[in-house]
Amino acid sequence: MLAGAGPLPGDIVAACESSGREVFIIAHKGITDPEVIGSAPHEWVHLGAVERVIALLHGRGAEEVVFAGPIKRPSLTSLRLDGRALKLVAGLRRNDHASGDDKLLSLIIGELEGEGFRVVGIDSFLPDILAPMGPLGASAPDEAARADIALGCRVARALGSLDIGQAVVVQQGMVLGVEAIEGTDALLERCRGLRREGPGGVLVKLKKPGQEARADLPAIGPATVDGALAAGLVGIAIEASGALVIERAAVVAAADAAALFVIGVPPGDA
Repeated sequence: MLAGAGPLPGDIVAACESSGREVFIIAHKGITDPEVIGSAPHEWVHLGAVERVIALLHGRGAEEVVFAGPIKRPSLTSLRLDGRALKLVAGLRRNDHASGDDKLLSLIIGELEGEGFRVVGIDSFLPDILAPMGPLGASAPDEAARADIALGCRVARALGSLDIGQAVVVQQGMVLGVEAIEGTDALLERCRGLRREGPGGVLVKLKKPGQEARADLPAIGPATVDGALAAGLVGIAIEASGALVIERAAVVAAADAAALFVIGVPPGDA
């Protein structure tokens, strides 16, 4: 497992332990939470140490590789890039203007597969983590919210087609904000001061068109619900089978307590 931040690495460890599946963790310094991985077998690496990661995986006899947890993309100048990482960056820059997260992840996955590893999705270990179709809790969007969701889907897919971001906030037919490198939590915080008078407001978060589904799927968790509520929104729409719901029971409980809807929408036009 290539472990990022948040609780997901620990969830995969627990799933492997319950099924008797052997697991080894590549933990990233300054990113992965030591308490989350606990006593599971692991090694710490700096982000950008691609040669060491591959050597560790071969040394442990790894067959499958899974990405778990977000890694906020730093500036290249702050990384300790080894020779192999520098080649990946060079390949990224050769691809004209397309240097977003999805392109970078596709290059990394290609590098791992070239070494003989099978890269698998997180749902191979946590099958219930993908968003279902329809409402997750007791609330559902009204007609006005559905119109905002439809607009949000169009904007999010246009944004994603440029490999920029995955989320957008819409209220009363107006786009209040779109996600770039700052992430969804910062987007919601920014939109608190942009919300218009009157009802409504939704967060729409979708997989990028053609996105590599084995890494960096859009995700929401309890903090997303808290952020949406603080921003005065009435709901969250995510792509069914194309987004992760982390700590689903807590997400549903928080949404129901706030009378805020969380809904899975179809891939393509909603």
